[in-house]
Amino acid sequence: MFEFDDSRLDDVDWLLRRGQRLRHLALAGSRLRQAVAAADPSALARAADGFRPRAVIALGPEARLMRAVAEPTCPVPLVAWPTSRLPAWVGSLDLVVVLASQPEVMVEAIEQAVRRGAVTFVVAPQPGAVAEHAVGRSTVSLWTGSDDHFVAAVMALAGLESLGLAPPVAPARVADSLDQVAEQCSPHVALGSNPAKDAAVCLADTVPLIWGGSVLAARASRRLAEALRQVTHRTVLAADASELLPVLTGATRQDLFADPFDDGPSQGLSLVCLDDDSPDPLIERSRRQLSDLADRHGVRLATVRHGQGGAVERYACLLQRGLFGAAYLGLGLNRAAEA
Repeated sequence: MFEFDDSRLDDVDWLLRRGQRLRHLALAGSRLRQAVAAADPSALARAADGFRPRAVIALGPEARLMRAVAEPTCPVPLVAWPTSRLPAWVGSLDLVVVLASQPEVMVEAIEQAVRRGAVTFVVAPQPGAVAEHAVGRSTVSLWTGSDDHFVAAVMALAGLESLGLAPPVAPARVADSLDQVAEQCSPHVALGSNPAKDAAVCLADTVPLIWGGSVLAARASRRLAEALRQVTHRTVLAADASELLPVLTGATRQDLFADPFDDGPSQGLSLVCLDDDSPDPLIERSRRQLSDLADRHGVRLATVRHGQGGAVERYACLLQRGLFGAAYLGLGLNRAAEA
């Protein structure tokens, strides 16, 4: 039985010794900045030379993130394909974007795209197994220097932006914002002033319910749920408001005077709202309904908020704040090695 100890979160020496996951999260901005310095996404536009594809097919980790960001403004169909084998209709009129953070898995897709004459945009950590297959007049390769899936997706979106197929991405600005999140959630920032540590305390000894109103916030909520399941080994539900409202309605208010030794440990609910400052009135209404119902039933509420910048920046910072909270929750449970 792992018990949460919030005193661990203010023991900086202990956090620095055990916080490998915290270090990885803190370097997210640096990894993206390294990719920006090493690669030029506008190379795709120069190679395409005015080409407007019939469709864009994205493959690999975070292909769905690319679709969620670009689809609302993309003037052509954009497909996030779930396997490494291209659909039969893909040909020379199409643009294939391959996120090859795991190069050996995506070689088949690259070979097929090149063989069919499709304009092929490969984003990979470095030349190697991919380079020998990504050869052709209509092939552009971008080496990011990192196997971070999110970095690959951002650089691919920047390439699509150069073709007018995605909204402004501003990778350098996203990297700066990730650095700011790392500073705010640093182990050196005390509990009470650190939003990630506060979120960890809120989620301790509870079953988290996670909600994100916009498409990207909902995606971040699912990623956060995965991270929380990994560190707590508990049920974590990420869902739409329509699915969470009945759960909150049936929540039983916890007895503050219950004795955990006589009555056994009590595990209530907590609600995490990921707020990217969407102007949609329906999303705001759902957020109000959820928070009001949580308050009425004594459910702990944690709000993770980032409403500045473009879609990619808001998504990245929302998710990063949540992942820092999950990492601190794992440390408070002394499960850092599993985070």
